[in-house]
Amino acid sequence: MKVLSRLFRRLFLEGLARLHKAGKLTFFGDLAGLAAPEAFATHLAPLRKADWVVYAKPPFGGPEAVLAYLSRYTHRVAISNHRLVSGDADTVTFRWKDYRITRGDRMKVMRLPMGEFIRRFLIHVLPSGFHRIRHTGVMANGLRRDRIVEIRRLLNTEPETKKTATDETEISEPDDPNARQPCPKCGGTMIVMETFLCGQTPQSAHRHGRTPHDQPITLGPAIPGRRTSHRAQSAKTRTDTGL
Repeated sequence: MKVLSRLFRRLFLEGLARLHKAGKLTFFGDLAGLAAPEAFATHLAPLRKADWVVYAKPPFGGPEAVLAYLSRYTHRVAISNHRLVSGDADTVTFRWKDYRITRGDRMKVMRLPMGEFIRRFLIHVLPSGFHRIRHTGVMANGLRRDRIVEIRRLLNTEPETKKTATDETEISEPDDPNARQPCPKCGGTMIVMETFLCGQTPQSAHRHGRTPHDQPITLGPAIPGRRTSHRAQSAKTRTDTGL
């Protein structure tokens, strides 16, 4: 292990030196001085003498087993192999979970034509450049709680609070049906259910015992500093696709 540690240390530092010489490293702020070759070499000198911690052990099932294990985390999209029941040139049968069922067995079996299965599968393919696994940033799970507090501070948004009965009575449906705003997509009549502050989560689905799939389309008149709720199409993706 000591030999591997020293080898990794040498290869890593040599790689940094090559990138610096090629001008592919950029430094900012207090580190701007490292752009000079002499300063960068001086900065790396202590690292060449430090003990680097490298851990490795032989895999039980060989390299193929390791790649198969890791690939399920980094490349799996929409559905895993264990949910596939059967398939041929025309159809695919797979198990899916019905999230509308709150109790009992929620697993069901669905059979789709090959073309329809591929169409639903492609709905879950992420946009180019979007990373599923994030170790830092706003979307990293380990930093999410602290980042949300910081985001709310920057946006000057208060944390969402539980609505009381008094709050519910403040929002009512207009007496004049003609005052309702039409849906900008389908032209249907919109019914006001609630309004909520920017950055807050709509509470109507939880308050009325509805799931996002069953919640009616809602939209209300504009209120300064507030947004109106509208059914999110992505909320029913799992139910519609089964993936």
